[in-house]
Amino acid sequence: MVYAGGFARGDGWPRSDANGGRRKTMGSIGLYIFRTTFGAFLVVLFSLTSVIWITQALRDIDLMTGRGQTILVFLGITGLIIPMLILVIAPIALMIAIVHVLGKLSNDSELIVMNAAGMSPWVVFRSFFIMAVMVSAMVTVIGAWLGPFGLKTLHAWANEVRADLVTNIVQPGRFNAFERGLTFHIRERQANGVLLGILVDDRRNPKERSTFLAEQGTILKDERGTFLLLENGSVQRMDLAEREPGKERDPAIVLYDRYALDLSQAPNSSQAGGRNSSRDRYIWELLWPSEDDRKKLPAGQIHSELHDRLLAPLYPIVFVTLTYAYLGAPRTTRQSRAMSLIGAISVVAGLRLMGFVALVLSMNYPLAPYFQYAALAAAMAFGLYAIDRGLIIEPPAFMTNAMTAIGQRFTRRAAVT
Repeated sequence: MVYAGGFARGDGWPRSDANGGRRKTMGSIGLYIFRTTFGAFLVVLFSLTSVIWITQALRDIDLMTGRGQTILVFLGITGLIIPMLILVIAPIALMIAIVHVLGKLSNDSELIVMNAAGMSPWVVFRSFFIMAVMVSAMVTVIGAWLGPFGLKTLHAWANEVRADLVTNIVQPGRFNAFERGLTFHIRERQANGVLLGILVDDRRNPKERSTFLAEQGTILKDERGTFLLLENGSVQRMDLAEREPGKERDPAIVLYDRYALDLSQAPNSSQAGGRNSSRDRYIWELLWPSEDDRKKLPAGQIHSELHDRLLAPLYPIVFVTLTYAYLGAPRTTRQSRAMSLIGAISVVAGLRLMGFVALVLSMNYPLAPYFQYAALAAAMAFGLYAIDRGLIIEPPAFMTNAMTAIGQRFTRRAAVT
């Protein structure tokens, strides 16, 4: 149910300012709201990003425990994914901050007082909107340049770690777990970096197991990644996808003079993106992909990633508008804000979920992202209309009554037990 709140002027928020002195007061109020929102946003953004970063970083703890790297290398490599985390987290953090600020203003009856003083709803919304534009600009910079730069640096640094592991850390005469699914054994390491008596068991591909034997090998690094150049050996490959229970198949054995084993290919790695991923391309590389990228990357992947970067700056603005439309109208202490809060969270979550689905579908259906643009435009228009009219957006009465009855029933059962 959507209806206009009957407060100071009978139709929700007043439409205009009364005089110049009041405008000056409103400027002070706007600055107060902006500072409060900015502080809450930083706290929420830092908290959410830290929690998610820690869960990602723990997956790469073997950089210190198994690969002999220092804690500075560990923090540096895992920290390079933070910009891409902020790209997704920032709009949600901004919404949570605005919910907190509006709840504080409502609990202290400040919204009621500002409404009674003749303040327009756009005055309060202006502070939130400025904050949304700032977050949108930050997201734009991250999506266009900073995020891909971090991923490119991450891949280059990871290649350095791989090369350092093989050339300096892997102990001769021992089986060393290079990374998940990749095991090394060398007989001897010479002073010039040449490795002798090499055995490599590669299970990174779940559909195939490969075992490499070589008399000697060296590490080769270039812009394409890190390679172990094996000489005078053999490779045994066994297809695991077509293997039937009870029917053992002999592996295919191939002799070679020289073989380049790509150490950068790590399907089970938790690192975002990869050398053949569109995630580490700058925005201009997605807008005008090179011939090399057109060959290596699927066209659908470039298209999907491009629209993901273009949609990202729109989410903070739309989320702020919807949150304020649902929770910004002044209410008396007898009017609950719980249902409006649930409605705001549901709409924002639905829009974000639609965005993920649209980007997945855009791999095969190029028009899918444009439905998300239309959904964001419709949500923005609805939010601006609700703010302008001073509407209080709540679900229908029968739904509210049903949820209240369910809550009371659970309360009575809890009291009995």
